[in-house]
Amino acid sequence: MSRSLPTPHPFAPAPRRLAALVLSALLAGCAVGPDFHTPASPDVDAYVPPGETPQPGGDQQLVAGADIPAQWWRLFRSDALDDLVRQALQASPTLAQARARLRQAGETLNAETGGRLLPSADGNLSVARQKVDPSAFGVPVVEQPAPFTLYNASIDVSYTLDVFGANRRALEGLGAQVNYQRHELQAARMSLAANVVTAAIRQADLSERLEATRELLAAQLRQRDIVRQRLAAGGVSQADLSNQELLVAQTRATLPPLDNQLAQVTHQLATYLGQPPAALRQPPLRLADLTLPPDVPTGVPSALTRQRPDVLAAEALWHQASADVGVATANLYPQFTLTASFGSQRTRAGDLSNGVNVWNLGLGLTQPLFHGGELRARQRAAQAAYEAAAAAYRQTVLDGFRQVADALRALQTDGDAFLAQDDAWRRADEAERIAQGRYRAGGISHLSLLDSQRQLLQARIARTAANAARYADTAALLQALGGGWWNEAAAP
Repeated sequence: MSRSLPTPHPFAPAPRRLAALVLSALLAGCAVGPDFHTPASPDVDAYVPPGETPQPGGDQQLVAGADIPAQWWRLFRSDALDDLVRQALQASPTLAQARARLRQAGETLNAETGGRLLPSADGNLSVARQKVDPSAFGVPVVEQPAPFTLYNASIDVSYTLDVFGANRRALEGLGAQVNYQRHELQAARMSLAANVVTAAIRQADLSERLEATRELLAAQLRQRDIVRQRLAAGGVSQADLSNQELLVAQTRATLPPLDNQLAQVTHQLATYLGQPPAALRQPPLRLADLTLPPDVPTGVPSALTRQRPDVLAAEALWHQASADVGVATANLYPQFTLTASFGSQRTRAGDLSNGVNVWNLGLGLTQPLFHGGELRARQRAAQAAYEAAAAAYRQTVLDGFRQVADALRALQTDGDAFLAQDDAWRRADEAERIAQGRYRAGGISHLSLLDSQRQLLQARIARTAANAARYADTAALLQALGGGWWNEAAAP
């Protein structure tokens, strides 16, 4: 819509002509540089190629289109796990750092908004001892006046007109930085929750595998003792005893790495909770205390870019780079600055309150003429940064879809692996029960019974690892889908 501009009258008083000129410049002002627009959602209706939609298998299924709850970890139906996540969200130094950076970005925007959009005003009060020689101004005098004291009280006002939008673009970039820090905080919250869940699941897995491995070692030691007795009686060869001792040594060798891994994941969990390792008192969870979510919501693929905090953060950086192009472009054009000052200058301090006797009003123009190619180079650099930010955004989007596809595929393979390990465990359990009955009936030796128990323990260890992988990859999928932060209740 066109807008008519006021035309200053040629014989109007100077202040009125200046005000009309300033108003004309403001109304005609525009923000140079590209106008950033939110990228369109990708035209994607699936995370994987058609015909390859993964299915977790077993008692778990994917629910397309279902929304993800903000507290998605409660889908595992464990109060102990919920307490760990809540404790981490309250005490983590990582979140405290992200919150402080968000406040810093917000206050920086506030400071720059006040400094760029509003005029600056400063009060001055000074006292100076002066000596004036009238003859220097062409005024003949017979006797030089004596030195005198000059008291000055004034207010100076300055305002740079944002004719070409340099200030607006700068504030636009700072606003994008605030959005970036806000999304970074959200990403830190979702990552922390997922890390706590994953660490707790891995802690439970390692704890149970360590317990089962120790039981396996005890069974193998009993088998070794029986083989020794049979060797002394001449029932077996030395090679049989050597093979049994080899099994014992191999099993014993797996205990230190498992114990070390359990200690490390426990220490990491304490760090997530904002505690030193020695202060963590919670015993490890047990996988039996968790419930594998039977229905896993997967949302809508086309909405993924509006749900993942890392994608939104990359978009904010792209927006900031767009605003920086506008700032660099505006610096090529003239700058108009309004200045004004009024006050009282007296030779006696008591006369300062007698009213204003000095004032000035001015308009300054600064036009870059020669800067050795600096301004043009900065504009080209800003344009290159804008293109790099756009490419980084596209890469982040692709990485987001890849992570979801990887998590979906992992759930499918986890389901297949668990079904196979569960079948092996059930068969080993049935074989062990049969061996128990045959042993009580005198049909097999104690050594054969111990061998059945050893196979059952090995199947139990493998089943526990496969089951833990399903829990961990379910959490990874929910995090890859964005973590449901958009469903959080608004802060008061």
